[in-house]
Amino acid sequence: MFPSKQGFFPYVWLLYLLMPALNLRGEQGLKLLLGVLILAVFAVTYRQLYWARGRAFDLWLTLQLLLIVVLSLFYSPYNIYMGYFASNFVGWYSEFHDFRRAYVLYAVIMLGTVAAAVWNFPLEDLLYLLPFLVIMLAFPFGARSLSRKQALELKLEQANKVIKELVQRDERMRIARDLHDTMGHTLSLLTLKSQLVEKLALKQPERAAEEAREIQRISRAALRQVRELVSDMRAVTLAEGLAEAGEMLRSAEIALETEVEPDHDGLSDLSQNILSLCLKEAVTNIVKHSGATRCRLGLELLTGEVRMTICDNGVGLAGRREGNGLKGMAERLSLVDGSLTVDAPSGDSGLKGTCLTVVIPRVVKEREEGLAR
Repeated sequence: MFPSKQGFFPYVWLLYLLMPALNLRGEQGLKLLLGVLILAVFAVTYRQLYWARGRAFDLWLTLQLLLIVVLSLFYSPYNIYMGYFASNFVGWYSEFHDFRRAYVLYAVIMLGTVAAAVWNFPLEDLLYLLPFLVIMLAFPFGARSLSRKQALELKLEQANKVIKELVQRDERMRIARDLHDTMGHTLSLLTLKSQLVEKLALKQPERAAEEAREIQRISRAALRQVRELVSDMRAVTLAEGLAEAGEMLRSAEIALETEVEPDHDGLSDLSQNILSLCLKEAVTNIVKHSGATRCRLGLELLTGEVRMTICDNGVGLAGRREGNGLKGMAERLSLVDGSLTVDAPSGDSGLKGTCLTVVIPRVVKEREEGLAR
């Protein structure tokens, strides 16, 4: 009958309909029948106001106020207490101008009805009525405050639900990025190693056996990485990233030239992890797509930022669409206000392929160090 979110509260108010019903005891004939009918319609308006919205709510509330006037003026002046029903619904208007309009209509009808019925009240009852009239006129403000609180709680609940969904979505994206960055690199390396073993199996069996053992080591490391990824994001140091990138390029027979500043160990764990994952993705792309024979890696610690460049002498990006790897790299860098640019190498580099530049602010390191202290 009533919205479940209201609980048992609406049913309690139905008990107050016994009072106007008792006031009909002295009536007879058609007037009694009309009184019962009016009271039944009033009960319908009470029920409908819990469900109605917009224009329908205005009409049902207006009808309820008119029924109170009729029951107060033509039956018993004590029916004026039914104004408590309407005072509750007046406070349901969320917009202030709607509330003000409804409250003025309610106050005018209540005061006008009391003024018209005052001659039928004994003096002592009239004095008893005045405090209740003041409460009826003040009640809509309390009801509106409660209604706004409930609306805010509902919005907060909805916002928390949206936040929970966003967190879950971000977590899925994070796991997808980590799987791509970690397992994509590892599987590419295993593919290269297995191809190398196939080539060396007949010509250099000893080296083939050594590479096969290396494949076993890499696969065990990959399994460990997956386990660590499930429990928490694995923090990869830049030294580990450089070593893995060098191993992958060596397996693909791509020469690596490095210009890395020696004090990069002072970078924060977060900075090293992001740079390492970006390096993995860049090297994987070089091995799989570039056809390069040379790769140059540079790492500079500038004032306020860290700049890493990975350039190759491959075919470049002409006609290629941006893949999931670069998108994932850009998304990861956005978490620390970093940037990613992909362009052709500069003329003085001696390379004619693709140059990827990653920049992250050093303020991340400084903030984390401050927290650590």
